[in-house]
Amino acid sequence: MAQILVTGGLGFIGSHTVVELIQAGHEPIIVDNLSNSTASVLDGIEKISGKRPTFERVDLKVKAEVRDFFSRYTTLEGIIHFAAFKAVGESVQKPLEYYENNLGSLVYILQEMRDLQIDKLIFSSSCTVYGEADELPITENSPVKAAISPYGNTKQIGEEVIKDAIEAHGFNSISLRYFNPIGAHPSAEIGESPLGVPLNLVPYVTQTAAGVREQLAVFGDDYETRDGTNERDYIHVVDVAKAHVVALDRLLKGQNQGNYEVFNLGTGKGSTVLEVIQSFEKVSNSKLNYKIVERRHGDVTAAYADTTKANQVLGWKSEKTLDDAMVDAWRWEKKIRKIN
Repeated sequence: MAQILVTGGLGFIGSHTVVELIQAGHEPIIVDNLSNSTASVLDGIEKISGKRPTFERVDLKVKAEVRDFFSRYTTLEGIIHFAAFKAVGESVQKPLEYYENNLGSLVYILQEMRDLQIDKLIFSSSCTVYGEADELPITENSPVKAAISPYGNTKQIGEEVIKDAIEAHGFNSISLRYFNPIGAHPSAEIGESPLGVPLNLVPYVTQTAAGVREQLAVFGDDYETRDGTNERDYIHVVDVAKAHVVALDRLLKGQNQGNYEVFNLGTGKGSTVLEVIQSFEKVSNSKLNYKIVERRHGDVTAAYADTTKANQVLGWKSEKTLDDAMVDAWRWEKKIRKIN
C-alpha cells in the first residue's frame, strides 16, 4: 500500500481516481481548494469504497500553503496532479488566472518533490496539447502544435516544466493526455457537478434535460465532420480513473521505459456533438431542447485518440461505451436533482 497525494481529488476525475486507488489498496491523501468542487464528495467516495480518505483544504497556488502541507505529510510515495482550471472557453477570457493557477501550482509541487525526494508524478494532461491535428487518429507522436487556447497552452507548458525538472532532478513521470472524460460512477454516489454554468457538453446536456438549463447550445454545424458538429473522443470517467492506477503502479514497480512517458487516454473512436445528444435521447427516452448557434472560439474540428500505446505498453484499455457514460451521467443528474 502506497500513500499517494491526489491534488484536485474532489474534482470530477480526481474523485473517481481516489475511489480506484482505495479499491487497489492504496492510501490517497486528497488536497483540494474547493474552487470547483465540494467537501460533500467525500461522502460519496466513502459510500462507494467503505473508506473516508484524508482531506486537506489547500490552495496550491499559495506557496506557503503547499510548503505547510508537505511539511506535515512526509511519507508520500507519489503524486497524481489533477488540480487545474480546465475550461477551454473560460481560459480564453481569463488567461492570466489560468497561467497562475495551472502552472504556479505545478512548480510549487515539483519544488517540494525535489526537496523531499519524492520522485513519482502522474500528470493530468490533455489532448488539447495537439491543437488542430493534421492527421486522425492522434498518436503520442503527433506534433504538439501551437495551442488554440490558454488552457491547452498550460498543459503544453506543464509537460515542458516536468521534462525540465526531470532532466535536473531525476524524477519519474507519466503524462496522461485524456480526450473527453464523461459520465459518472455507476453507483451515482459521485459524478460531474460543476459549480455554476457547466462548461463541458455532457453536464450541460443532463442539466438541460433536468430543467436546470433552458436550452443546450450546439456551437456550429458547418465543421467538416459527418454531421457538421465537432467530433470528440468521449471516454467514461471510470475508465480514465483506472488508467491512473495502472500508470501509478507502473512507476511504483519501476516498469517505466524512461523517466518521462506519455499516453493517450481515449476510446479510439470519435463521436459528434449530435451523436452525443442522440445517445442521451436514446438512453433517457426523452427529447433534448437544443439549438445550433455560431462556432465557439478555441474549438478544434475533430480530435480522437490512437490508443495503441496505452493498450499495448501501459496495459490499459477503455471498456465502457458512450451509451454507458450517458446512462451513468443521467442517473447522477437525476439523483442530485431528486428526479425519479
